[in-house]
Amino acid sequence: MDRLLLLQQVLVVSFSVVFFWKLIKYMWSFLNVEKEPVRILVTGQIGYAIVPMIARGAMLGPDQPVILHMLDIEPAAEALKGVKMELIDAAFPLLKGVVATTDVVEACRDVNIAVMIGGFPRKEGMERKDMMSKNVSIYKAQASALENHAAPDCKVLVVANPANTNALILKEFAPSIRKKNITCLTRLDHNRALGQISERLAVHVGDVKNAIIWGNHSSTQYPDVNHATVVTSGKEKPVRELVADDQWLKNEFIATVQQRGAAIIKARKLSSALSAASSACDHIHDWVLGTLKGTWVSMGVYSDGSYGVPPGIVYSFPVTCEKGEWSIVQGLKIDEFSRAKMDATAQELIEEKLLAYSCLN
Repeated sequence: MDRLLLLQQVLVVSFSVVFFWKLIKYMWSFLNVEKEPVRILVTGQIGYAIVPMIARGAMLGPDQPVILHMLDIEPAAEALKGVKMELIDAAFPLLKGVVATTDVVEACRDVNIAVMIGGFPRKEGMERKDMMSKNVSIYKAQASALENHAAPDCKVLVVANPANTNALILKEFAPSIRKKNITCLTRLDHNRALGQISERLAVHVGDVKNAIIWGNHSSTQYPDVNHATVVTSGKEKPVRELVADDQWLKNEFIATVQQRGAAIIKARKLSSALSAASSACDHIHDWVLGTLKGTWVSMGVYSDGSYGVPPGIVYSFPVTCEKGEWSIVQGLKIDEFSRAKMDATAQELIEEKLLAYSCLN
């Protein structure tokens, strides 16, 4: 009798263990349902540097499948096919599909994120207005395709120069895309500023935060470290206090960040590709997944008049991001030196806007 009772108890326990094990496995499989792929458009040949980063999860995280849409001009069609072959050969687990095309409508269809790297570069002897006219034409066509064929909530990052004004033109011809969903890349300049401070202080770049790029992605941009800090010996200290050299911060540091792109072109005979691609991933990553608590980043966004910047231009501000939305950091103290630099880069953007609109006419 005792042996029968013992057997019954063993059977009950075994059944319970099996039941709960199956329940745990079911719940685990439910929690690990693969996400729907996000469609990401990348335009232009620098896209060769960014697509493997996206496919590895650097942009949207290690658990987000993606479908890549790549757009380039007709003369680059064969090279584009080669990039598609390489993406297939790399066997990225997150990559669920590749669209490689020279057709702007096909490229824009149903995309959730658009990284606009393609543009017409200013060539030697070219007038500024000629370069602007070429880009206005390109962004007018691409904006119309996004307007009519992209997903309704599509987020757009403009990288091609003049990035701020290209973003402005894109919005002009994609009126149904929210203003807050069109941005331009100044994260590259932001990361350059962090890098210069980390080298100067011989600290890890990850310990430097809250630099700001104000204004235009051009040589008038203002890299500002008045509110930046560094973690050293377990404590957070102001960058300005640790550098202890105002002349360097007001002159060499600013000039180095402003001219870094030109210095790279001089050194490698090509424009920034790897760093631009990495910064574009950083920009979208933080925009979609959120900035770290207590940290802001720089993004070119539509001015709402904050800090006395005229509305109606795309201007780089310090922003925080949460749940796919960016917000301009408010209440930062602006000294006279900063005010002059911020106003100068705003004036350049106003002039660029007028030039771009004259090209439309």
